[in-house]
Amino acid sequence: MINIWLKSARVFFNRYPVARGMLTYSLMWPTGCLVQQTIAGTDWRNYDWNKCFRFFIYGGFIVAPSLYCWIRLASLMWPAQSLRSAIAKALTEQVSYTPLAMTCFYFGMSLMESKTIEESFLEVKTKVPPTYKVALCIWPLLQTFNFSVVPEKNRVPFVSMCSLLWTIFLAYMKQLELEKLQNKESIYQ
Repeated sequence: MINIWLKSARVFFNRYPVARGMLTYSLMWPTGCLVQQTIAGTDWRNYDWNKCFRFFIYGGFIVAPSLYCWIRLASLMWPAQSLRSAIAKALTEQVSYTPLAMTCFYFGMSLMESKTIEESFLEVKTKVPPTYKVALCIWPLLQTFNFSVVPEKNRVPFVSMCSLLWTIFLAYMKQLELEKLQNKESIYQ
């Protein structure tokens, strides 16, 4: 019975790769949130399960489909699986998909926390620049590898595995208080 179920699941996920990404991100994003809470010293009895649920919703239903569409679009624009093509895809992602994805993350998660539109915009304005700086150090290399070595059908799952650490970082950035981050930013200016 289990073999039949596993075979059916394999057929389904091969036929609908976006669903495979959605399942992967639905598991990875709340896991990243839990890891971040643990690193921050939260006792498991006091985990913020509502926050984990927001990460589940956002990761599975926003990030995975949008990332799937981006990867498909990039593969159509640069069909070759060469290093040159991979670099073009990775760099294009850093100036198009990444800033938009970060903006949507902070804005969407803030709205799910019942913050006002003004509060959500302030969070975007304050947190996207430092998050983007870190992303520029990590994602171009990972995506160049992804686009040049990983088969297309496995690119979203590969990125989702890499993004577990990224999600921990996003969960950390999300929980930072705006005032502290704004004060820290003003010191560097």
